[in-house]
Amino acid sequence: MSLTIYHNPRCSKSRKTLQLIQSKGIEPTIIPYLESPPDCENLLRISRLLGIPLRDILRRNEDDFKNAGNSVPVNDEKALAAWLHQNPRVLQRPIVIDEKHERAVIGRPPENVLQLL
Repeated sequence: MSLTIYHNPRCSKSRKTLQLIQSKGIEPTIIPYLESPPDCENLLRISRLLGIPLRDILRRNEDDFKNAGNSVPVNDEKALAAWLHQNPRVLQRPIVIDEKHERAVIGRPPENVLQLL
């Protein structure tokens, strides 16, 4: 099984999701997305795999989102992808992708990842 996790080691949900995956004997590809933010193309792919608009994976309570105010282009997918690439803290976490079957889930709660296993 080929899984990728967009991971923030400081986030308890992200750590628990990774631990759950590893407890099943799977070593996912770990992308520390704050250090290596997904590019626009990957953000649009993630949205498609999740089956939701990119605006639905925003952490609206995050300071970066609040401070940006009305400048966040929530109604323009490509512009929002570019904005998220520059502001990765606003991206929901963790996001886990089943590369083989092209499916994804957000690990909130961590047990959501069981849908992929």
